[in-house]
Amino acid sequence: MGHSEARAEGAGPFTTRLTWHLAEGGTAVWESRRARKRGALGVRAAEPVPRRADPSTLSRLGRLNLVASLSFVIGGALFALGAALALRSASATTSASVYFVGGLFFTAGAYASLLQAINAPRPGSRAGTLESGRWHWWRYEPMRIDWVGTFLLFAGTLVFGVNLLNSFLHGLTAQQANRLIWTPDMIGCLLFLVSGQLALMEVCHGSPRVLPRELGWWIVAVNQLGSALFMIAALADFTVPATGDLVNTGIANWGTLTGAVCFSVGGVLQAFERP
Repeated sequence: MGHSEARAEGAGPFTTRLTWHLAEGGTAVWESRRARKRGALGVRAAEPVPRRADPSTLSRLGRLNLVASLSFVIGGALFALGAALALRSASATTSASVYFVGGLFFTAGAYASLLQAINAPRPGSRAGTLESGRWHWWRYEPMRIDWVGTFLLFAGTLVFGVNLLNSFLHGLTAQQANRLIWTPDMIGCLLFLVSGQLALMEVCHGSPRVLPRELGWWIVAVNQLGSALFMIAALADFTVPATGDLVNTGIANWGTLTGAVCFSVGGVLQAFERP
């Protein structure tokens, strides 16, 4: 199939969209998020029907999307429940237990998202085609924006795991609480925010902007709002050394609850972004 050289678009060093002009007329467009989530590229011709990856790859991507979607829905719901229990003055151990289980679901969802990026179909050697490789549980691809974004998300959930485990510790001084619980919380929130920023750049093919007709944009925007609310909660969760009290317990719990709801909503929306 003849075609001209592909036109590349993206953000910084990352390529998020390639466009080919086909010899038979029209264009073929590869977008990293569309290929990863739907296993397809767009063909703009007389009848613009998306061209898709092979059936086995589509099935694999669909299963990963379902795991990620359900994991974020359940993880977000459990985090919201943990925050609600804290607002109702439940025991610290009860809230920590609910948070910890929710964190396991967040980690599962993040790893499924990373697997989607690792195993996403790539632009084929011919315009208007996608090529799928063999299955990988891990690959190092730092020049792909989807890999970097999902890897940072996964890393953030692992750091949150440290925070959640340490939350079971009792009798900590203010300095110990800030070092063992608050610091991992802040690092995890920062990783979430950077991951979300990269996801926005990926879906916008450059600087973030509003794309109300794009389902992928809504998913990323809602999740980024959740990350921002988690960061607000983390800032309010700092233990003041002079008093031993948190900066603001109410903001910490409400920020966690509303941020968790955002991730659950994002998970529901993600269920519709499938092959």
